[in-house]
Amino acid sequence: MTKKRVLTLWNDKGVNDSDTSVLRKKSRELPLPLNKEAKEEIQTLLDSFVARDDAVGLSAPQIGINKRIIVFRNKNTERPSGPLDPDDCEVLINPRITQTRGEKVTATEGCLSCPEVQVEVSRFPEIKVRALNAKGEKTSKRYLDFIARVVQHEIDHLDGKLIVDYEGNLYYPRDKQLFFEKIFKSEASDNF
Repeated sequence: MTKKRVLTLWNDKGVNDSDTSVLRKKSRELPLPLNKEAKEEIQTLLDSFVARDDAVGLSAPQIGINKRIIVFRNKNTERPSGPLDPDDCEVLINPRITQTRGEKVTATEGCLSCPEVQVEVSRFPEIKVRALNAKGEKTSKRYLDFIARVVQHEIDHLDGKLIVDYEGNLYYPRDKQLFFEKIFKSEASDNF
């Protein structure tokens, strides 16, 4: 089992420039058919995700793999607790949202790459996605409500977009107010 740490825009010392440069890059598609390297990258993402008990989704760029791969819980999505069963996960390779439905719904989202903050983000309640599954087979599926939100969030990562890029209200712990005010002032000038 190969697992990697999750990259973050900041750490306790401030903006994390090396991680930020990776998180902000647009990811490349995996070539087909899936070669040995691609299969290893997919497995590394899955292993890194399954090892966590604090996430409902993870994208390859978040662990330093600049490829268009996401993994998320498709079952038992209520508050994660305990080890994750790989059968409760779904992997999408080179995903594309091909259809959206409904009025956007605003909800608060967190992100492993933006520790200790939450942002109000508006997303579609229903999406259709074309992708490849973990075996490299074509798939086209509809996702609703919470799962649709998770998939949209993870696909954002593939384009270098994070929750802090949205215009919604930003929430962070009161005892870290000075830290985050400093982070977001530097972000405005540096565009991290």
